[in-house]
Amino acid sequence: MTAVLERTARTPRAPRAAALGVLLAAVATVVWSGSFVTSRALHDSVPPVQQAFWRWIVALVAVAPFGARRAWRQRKAIRRHLGFVALASLLGVTLYNTLVNQAGSTTSAANMGMIMAASPVLMAVLERMGGVRPGPRRIGGLLVACGGVVLLVGGGAGLAAGDLWMIAAACCFGSYSALLRRKPAELGGTAFLFTTFLFGTVLLLPAQGVSLAVQGGFEPTAGTVPPLLYVGVFSSAVAFFAWNRAIALAGPSRAGAVYYLQPLCVALLSWALLGETVSAAQALCMALILGGVLLGAAG
Repeated sequence: MTAVLERTARTPRAPRAAALGVLLAAVATVVWSGSFVTSRALHDSVPPVQQAFWRWIVALVAVAPFGARRAWRQRKAIRRHLGFVALASLLGVTLYNTLVNQAGSTTSAANMGMIMAASPVLMAVLERMGGVRPGPRRIGGLLVACGGVVLLVGGGAGLAAGDLWMIAAACCFGSYSALLRRKPAELGGTAFLFTTFLFGTVLLLPAQGVSLAVQGGFEPTAGTVPPLLYVGVFSSAVAFFAWNRAIALAGPSRAGAVYYLQPLCVALLSWALLGETVSAAQALCMALILGGVLLGAAG
């Protein structure tokens, strides 16, 4: 009884937990926005599969001091839930980032951010299929933000070939996020993160071998190594930990609403780093996205 009371005392209240989840989702979203710009910047120098492979090698090195020992201690639980872990690794690690990198070869970073902002809709649908009913404010926020995304995409130059790759990436990410809601409680966060990184990297090995044989390797330079370190440490280790925790605290729908900030963040980064301007129409769409995020996060 005492242990139960102690655990209850340590458990944050639902509103506080949800607020922390929203904050962590925002952190992950901002960091991931930089990875879209990075992926686009590397498309001429590092093949897409090799970008993904070395990203996860760096991420494994970054997470290993915190997660490797815990994963070993939880090896029996991981073995019991091997199918769940393998599916999460395939969707969130192997496929998602490889598809993002492939998209970056033929479409702009802005388009990548806008299309990825559609993934919360899939998260909400999958969560609803799982029996969770989002509140009216959250549904309203999703619709408002989705409307902003549609207007933003519709006002652009149309779909490029890489946009199809990005749509596939958005589907993988939305499915991964919905799947996290069902993560077995006995799998610790850090151990789960390390294991999915490891499994996802192993699943990438055949594609990495083919890429090296067909496309050759890339030259490690000041233009390739720092971006790979960024996506490996921050966009992988830090952002995935923050996002996984956000899903656990706030749920896929509420965290997904925050993810609508993606096109806004990408646009701001493009303006700050590349000198691109934002039109009045784009500013209006971004205001809709931001308003939808705030409404959905509070619902």
